[in-house]
Amino acid sequence: MAKLLTCDVVVVGAGMVGAACALYAARAGLGVTVVDRGAVAGGTTGAGEGNLLVSDKEPGPELELALFSARLWAELAEEAGSAIEYEPKGGLVVAQAPGTLAALRDLAARQRAAGVTAVPVDGGELTGLEPHLAPGMAGGVHYPQDAQVMPALAAARLLRASGARLRTHHTVTGVLRAADGTVYGVRTDRGDLHAPAVVNAAGTWGGDLAALAGVRLPVLPRRGFVLVTEPLPRLVRHKVYAADYVADVASDTAGLRSSPVVEGTAAGPVLIGATRERVGFDRSLSLRAVRALAAGAIGLFPFLERVRALRAYAGFRPYLPDHLPAIGPDPRAPGLFHACGHEGAGIGLAPGTGLLIARALTGEAPGLDTTPFRPERFDTEGGGSACVR
Repeated sequence: MAKLLTCDVVVVGAGMVGAACALYAARAGLGVTVVDRGAVAGGTTGAGEGNLLVSDKEPGPELELALFSARLWAELAEEAGSAIEYEPKGGLVVAQAPGTLAALRDLAARQRAAGVTAVPVDGGELTGLEPHLAPGMAGGVHYPQDAQVMPALAAARLLRASGARLRTHHTVTGVLRAADGTVYGVRTDRGDLHAPAVVNAAGTWGGDLAALAGVRLPVLPRRGFVLVTEPLPRLVRHKVYAADYVADVASDTAGLRSSPVVEGTAAGPVLIGATRERVGFDRSLSLRAVRALAAGAIGLFPFLERVRALRAYAGFRPYLPDHLPAIGPDPRAPGLFHACGHEGAGIGLAPGTGLLIARALTGEAPGLDTTPFRPERFDTEGGGSACVR
């Protein structure tokens, strides 16, 4: 086994959440090493759209974390300048039927009470925000706080700013635990990394890492496809999606769910989502899913029927059964901290997650109620420690 490396904290995962954990831990004065079996942003982060959303969240702990993170993203964007392609472009959620619009506006009213800026828009006013939107919509809600970054660039930028030692293409094969159960580092295929704290930011593979430490965290992969068009002039101004998307996010079904999500980018291509399905780690192209994306996008923006799609790609959202991430220390394995299970919201929730982890590492008060994110909340009487996949 190679020579041991000693630091204050080992972060497992070089995606957006791991990068944010490394950044805020380093700013708290800790020496950080980040290890990943692949490249920076090589997993879920690299397959994401970079959405920073409050619009798709019901009032509750996830929305609180999203608002907290939105403030931190604005600060990070000011520091980074144009390097992360941060766009505070806002979101527009639209409804075609009056009944769907009523449900959307009920959600918006509850979100406003929780601190979200949510502005009702009548059907006839929608084209003032999106001139190329399909006619006949009943109305919608405008969310100015929604934003977007280029996720791979942002993760790389945060890692660089952290000054962490980076160990890519190092596979973690074990979590080191002392006789009393305390975690003291990780074992990799290139040597041991010693630290009194290990952060599980392994995304979709967070359950596997937890199992290496002998604890249960039932992370499941939820596949999603994205269509990417040829570069275009800025014809889509906001992140625009159908109100059905919120229900798809909250759904527990394993089958295919698809609702149109369309947004322009600073580089020109239009990104089209979103599908959700639980098919394990199957990356094979699903024509059914891609056709559903195309049809939904054309339903929102008819001009897209004449636009070429250059490619489609798949990613896996790290899904936990109650749709909340696991954030914080694991009492079953002292020294192990979890920062995973954010499903499709990891990019947006990353800064808040990273700051909460840094505060937990240093014993500082979190500033946010972290009880709903407790990693051990899935344990049941008589349950084992095996990871559920």
